[in-house]
Amino acid sequence: MRKINIGVIGTGMMGQEHIQNFNLLDDARVIALADTDDAMLAQALDMCDDTPSTSPDFEPLLSNPDIDALVIATPNFHHVEVLKQALESGKPILCEKPLCTNLQDTQMVVDTLADRDSVFQVGMEYRFKPALADMIARVDRGDIGTLHMLSIREHRFPFLPKVADWNRFNANTGGTLVEKCCHFFDLMRRFTGSEPISVMASGGQSVNHIDERYDGHQPDIWDNAYVIFVFANGARALLDLCMFAEGSRHSEELAAMGDKAKVECLLPQNIVTHGHRDTWAVDQHLIHVDEDILNAGYHSGATYFQNRAFLDAVSDKAPVVVTAFDGHRAVAMGVAAQLSAAENRRVEMKELGL
Repeated sequence: MRKINIGVIGTGMMGQEHIQNFNLLDDARVIALADTDDAMLAQALDMCDDTPSTSPDFEPLLSNPDIDALVIATPNFHHVEVLKQALESGKPILCEKPLCTNLQDTQMVVDTLADRDSVFQVGMEYRFKPALADMIARVDRGDIGTLHMLSIREHRFPFLPKVADWNRFNANTGGTLVEKCCHFFDLMRRFTGSEPISVMASGGQSVNHIDERYDGHQPDIWDNAYVIFVFANGARALLDLCMFAEGSRHSEELAAMGDKAKVECLLPQNIVTHGHRDTWAVDQHLIHVDEDILNAGYHSGATYFQNRAFLDAVSDKAPVVVTAFDGHRAVAMGVAAQLSAAENRRVEMKELGL
C-alpha cells in the first residue's frame, strides 16, 4: 500500500495530536515538520514513527514534491499567513479550527477555493467523536422526529498553556466564541441542517487569567457564555459554556429534542441515551472506542476518525466532510455571538453579510 506523505506545519499540542493519530493509520506517514519553536519541534520529532525532516519555516514543505498533503496546526492568528501560500501549492490541506480569526480571511479562503478542485478540510474534530457521530446518525435517521431544540453544555477546565500563551488574548484567537466554540457552532449547523439567522448571547471573563500579565497586558479571553441561535428552519440551539468547572461529572452534554424523542450524548464517557416520548423509556448505549485511539490525543478518539476521513478525501475515496465553507460559517457564528454579547443585543446574521 502506498503511504500518503504528510507535512505538519505547527507542532504544538494539536500538531502532536495529529502526528500520534497518523501513526495509527497504515496508509499515512509524517515526513516533514515545521515550527519556529525548537522545543515543540523536538517533542514532535520524538513522536514520529519515521524520521521526518524539520524546518523553522513552513515554506520548504510547500515546495517539497515528496509531500502529498499538509496539516496546518499553527496558532489561530497565523493560519491566514500559511494559507495564502499553502493554497497556491495545490496540495491537499487539513487546516485546524478555527479556519481563521476573522471573516475577511475565511472568505478569502472560500473564494480562493471556489474554482479549484482541491481537497481542503477544516479540523472540526467534534463531528468525529464516536459518541457524537452516533448521536448525529440518530438525528439524521429521523429517530427523534423533527429536531426543534438542541442544547450543548460544556463545563470544563480553563484554556491550556500554549507557547508564549498566545491563546490568552482575543486578538490572537478571534475570541473564545470563535476559538473554542466554532466546534459547537459547526455541530449546530450539522444537527439542524439549516443556517442561523440570528443570535443572542451573554458572555465575559469572570475568573480565569485575571491575575496574569504578558508584557504588562492582562488577558482578555472570555471564560463563560450563554449563546442562543435561531435557525432558518425554526430550530433553536443553546450553548452553555463555563471554563472554570473542573469538577464536572460530564465535561460535555449534548441533547437533541424532536417531536418524537430525545437523544443525548455524554462526554468524555462516550455515552448516548435515547429517550422515547411515547413510553418514557430511556435506552443507554456505551460507545466503544479502542484504547490506542483514545490515548492518541484529547478529543475522545475524534482526531483518528477525522484524519481517516481526510486521507480518504486525498485518495478520492470519499468527499471532504468539513469544507472551507463550513469553517467560514462556524467562524461567522462565533463572530456574531461575540458581537451580541459585547453589545448586549440580538444580532442578525445578515448584518455580517450572510
